[in-house]
Amino acid sequence: MADLSDEADTPTAAGSGASPTAAESPQAAAAEGDPLARLPVYARSLLRIRVPVQVRLASKRQSIGQIVDLCAGSIITFTKTCDEMLELKAGGCNIAVGEAVKVGDKFGLRISSMTMPNERFQAVRTND
Repeated sequence: MADLSDEADTPTAAGSGASPTAAESPQAAAAEGDPLARLPVYARSLLRIRVPVQVRLASKRQSIGQIVDLCAGSIITFTKTCDEMLELKAGGCNIAVGEAVKVGDKFGLRISSMTMPNERFQAVRTND
């Protein structure tokens, strides 16, 4: 095991007796610039998991007969107005709401607010 007690006395690459700066230490630079760098390695690896991200425009229920009657050119109307906020979902959970924006020739979502997760309460059962 290495003895780390003498590190403060060891001169740095710049020649001073001070401890390394953030620019000289990659770990210190990462910790200062990125708060996620302070997480344990296993927790940072969880952040690389890819989940589906979806924007929900609107939804409605229709009878199977109405769905069977759909064809090219059919228009389905919804009760949601054009200026209402859209829901952003990640992994099937609502995480934010925002407004549709055009980004070049693509569609985007400008986040207006983040959504707090629904609290789930479970009844406490007693064995009577």
